Amino acid sequence: MQSSTSGATPSLHVAAEPIPTPPRLPVLGNLLQLPRGRLTQHLMGVAPDFDGIFEIDFAGFRVPFVTSAALAAELCDEKRFRKIVKPPLSILRALAGDGLFTAHQDEPNWGKAHRILVPAFAQRARRAYFDAMLDVAGQLVAKWEASAGAPIEVSEDMTRLTLDTIALCGFGYRFESFASAELHPFLQAMGRVLDETMGRLTRHRWLTRARFMSNRRYDRDIAEMHALVDEVIRERRAHPVQSRDLLGLMLEAVDPVSKEGLDDANIRYQVITFLIAGHETTSGLLSFVLRLLLEHPEVLAQARDEVDAVLAGGRTPEYDDLGRLDVIDRILKETLRLWPTAPAFAVAPFEDTLLGGRYPIARNRQVTVLLPSLHRDPKVWTDPERFDIDRFLPENEAKIPSAAYKPFGNGQRSCIGRQFAIMEAKLALALILQRLEFECADGRPTAAIRETLTLKPDGFRLRVRRRAPGRAAAAAA
Repeated sequence: MQSSTSGATPSLHVAAEPIPTPPRLPVLGNLLQLPRGRLTQHLMGVAPDFDGIFEIDFAGFRVPFVTSAALAAELCDEKRFRKIVKPPLSILRALAGDGLFTAHQDEPNWGKAHRILVPAFAQRARRAYFDAMLDVAGQLVAKWEASAGAPIEVSEDMTRLTLDTIALCGFGYRFESFASAELHPFLQAMGRVLDETMGRLTRHRWLTRARFMSNRRYDRDIAEMHALVDEVIRERRAHPVQSRDLLGLMLEAVDPVSKEGLDDANIRYQVITFLIAGHETTSGLLSFVLRLLLEHPEVLAQARDEVDAVLAGGRTPEYDDLGRLDVIDRILKETLRLWPTAPAFAVAPFEDTLLGGRYPIARNRQVTVLLPSLHRDPKVWTDPERFDIDRFLPENEAKIPSAAYKPFGNGQRSCIGRQFAIMEAKLALALILQRLEFECADGRPTAAIRETLTLKPDGFRLRVRRRAPGRAAAAAA
C-alpha cells in the first residue's frame, strides 16, 4: 500500500513496520558513534546500508533520515508535511530568533517578513545589486592577483567575498574583509557560534551545561553580533537613504496582509539570518566548485572557454552576460548536487501518517531529508558519485524528479535568496576564470570537509597567477 499524497491519513496499522536503525546503546543510543564535526559525513556513510530511510537515536531524541527520492517526494507534499524547527536550528534561535530560517511555521513574523522581502529578490532587484556584487568580486580577484604564488586559503576568502556581498547589497554596510589578513570579528564570532551549535547537537545536554567557559564565550559572541547589527539598524534610521535594499524594505515596508511592519528586534534577526545564510552557503559552493574544477581539468577548460567567448577581449562583465554562462550554470548545479552546502532540511507531518506506506510517523515528529545522500540516490542518478555537468543539460534536467534535487530546500520554506546566491557565484567564478590561472597549493586537493551548519572544503589552498595578457582575447578569436 502506498501512502496517500492527497492529505488523507492512512491507517497506522496497515503494513506498518519500524524505521530501521544502526545498532545503538541503551540510554545514549547512537550518540557515542556520532563524530563531532563530521555528523553529515557520518550519516552519508550510514545511508547506503539502508533502503532510503534510517533512524538515529540522539540519546532519546530519535530522528528518521530520508535519502530516497521516492520518500522525499512525500515529505515535500506541503499538504501533509511542514517545516519544523528542531536541533540544530532550534539551538540557533539564540542568535537568529524568529528570522526566516529559524522561525516556526505559525509565528506571525515569518509570514510578514516573507511577504515583505520577496520583492527584494525579484529579477529587477537582483539587477540593482549587480554593481555591488561586481565591486566585491573585484576585490577578491585583486587580492588573489596581489598574492600570486603564495598559498591562498580558499574557504576563508570565499567567506570574505560572500559576507561582504550580502552586507553591501542587503544592508549598505561594508565589512571591508579584504583589507585585513584576519577575518572580521563578526565573522570570527559567527564561526564560533556555528561550531558550538553543531557541537551541542552531538553532545549530551549535561556536558553542554558543564562547559562554563565555552557557554560564556557563546553568549558573548551572540551579544556582540546582535550589538553590531543593532547599530547598523540605528544608523540607517538616523540617516535614511533612498534604497530599496533588504534593510530599507524591512524598515519601511508594510505587510500587505497584516498591514503591519517589522519591529527592530525582528529586523535584527532577519539581518543575522541573511548574513548567516547569505554567506555560509555561497562561500561553500564556490569553494567546492574550485576544488571540483581542479579535479576535472576538462570541465575547467570548458568553463574558461565559455568565459572567454562571453567576455570577449577581457571586458568587464555586465548583468546580461550572466544569462549566457550556461556551462558555469551547469557546474554550479552539479556541485550543489554532490555537495549541497546546506545539507539537510527537516519536516513533520500535520497528522499521524505512514511514510512510503510502511513507516509510521507520528504527528509533529521530525523527519530529516539528508541532501547529499538524496542527491546520490542510485534509483535516480546514474553513477551518482561522478561529477557530470551534462546531467543539467536542458533535455536531461527535465527528466530529474523534482524531489530528487533540493539544494535550496522545499516549497514555501525554501531559500528565498537562491537566485541571488547563484547570480553572485556565477559572477565571482567568471571573474576568477577570466583573470587568473590557479592550481592546488598542496599538490592535489584534499578531500577533507569542514562542517558547521553548512559544508565547506577544509584545508583547501590555491596558488594563483594572472592570466597572460591577450590570452583570453586569443582564445575568444
